[in-house]
Amino acid sequence: MESPKRKELIDRFQKHGSDTGSPDVQIALLTERINSLTEHMKEHRKDFSTRRGLLMLVGRRRRLLNYLKDRDIERYRDLIQSLGLRK
Repeated sequence: MESPKRKELIDRFQKHGSDTGSPDVQIALLTERINSLTEHMKEHRKDFSTRRGLLMLVGRRRRLLNYLKDRDIERYRDLIQSLGLRK
């Protein structure tokens, strides 16, 4: 079962009606999970297995962002702006 938040993210970042695998959608979904796990880690500082998973997700998002930056710099800039990834 797909969560409403996940469905909303897919609808917002998809390029066409059945698009669920484009880098934009994947990065948006990873960002949502990363934010959720970051909140969890603030409360449970010694949860090292979650920490490892979080670092793996951050690395996966970084690789997807690098891929997108190499392919289409404008899409990359729009995406990091809309997700608020750069301060």
